[in-house]
Amino acid sequence: MLLASTSFSFSLSQRTQLLSSLSLRGPIHDAVNAPNIACGRRFSYGNLGGRLAIQASKEDHSIQSIQNVIFEPFEEVKKNLHVISTEPQASLARQHYNERCEAALNEQINVEYSISYVYHAMHAYFDRDNIALRGLAKFFKDSSEEERQHAEKLMKYQNIRGGRVKLQSLLMPLSNYDHTEKGDALNAMELALSLEKLNNEKLLNLHKLASKNNDTQFTDFIEGEFLADQVESIKKISEYVAQLRRVGKGHGVWHFDQMLINEAAAQ
Repeated sequence: MLLASTSFSFSLSQRTQLLSSLSLRGPIHDAVNAPNIACGRRFSYGNLGGRLAIQASKEDHSIQSIQNVIFEPFEEVKKNLHVISTEPQASLARQHYNERCEAALNEQINVEYSISYVYHAMHAYFDRDNIALRGLAKFFKDSSEEERQHAEKLMKYQNIRGGRVKLQSLLMPLSNYDHTEKGDALNAMELALSLEKLNNEKLLNLHKLASKNNDTQFTDFIEGEFLADQVESIKKISEYVAQLRRVGKGHGVWHFDQMLINEAAAQ
């Protein structure tokens, strides 16, 4: 217990008068201490070198002792020791990670890689010598790399949680994006918008599954790493679709492509 003390000294005549009327358990003592006990302050009296001293002591409640509580770490965990697997192929880090979440995460990895594959095919199309839209080619190349990074981030998280990454086969994407009415630029950008919305829907379903299984860490990971960026991507590509619909298939597509080049250079 910590004590903060304050002393008051009195003259001989004052000391005599006080001693004659003061007892350690008398009315004055009670009157002095009554309003102070509630706030932890007590007064004591003594004779120091021929002088009367009243000692005011205040208890510091910032440090409180905890009684009758014993923490025994081994007793807490020994009942769970048998849960740690000794199988060579089993994860030691896995905890509260549902198998359905693990399988759904592997499916999302496939979704990210599939979208990346399509964007890479679009990049190759617009990079052709007879198409030569370098702004669109770079935009879809960057988009492909971003989706691949998302897949790799999901793979890393799978390993962190003690799951097992299982990559699936990818379907061959289109190699030609020309469209009689829309033109190739608008056709490809509308397809990209549909893919981004599909990806967002898959991520929301993954988040819902994690919530259903009370996996707070998983839901936080999806929210913090993917959902906000996905909404921003949908907004950005939606604007590109609206602009391409305005300019049509002709010379306006070239100006739109130049805008993408300038945006990339400014970043």
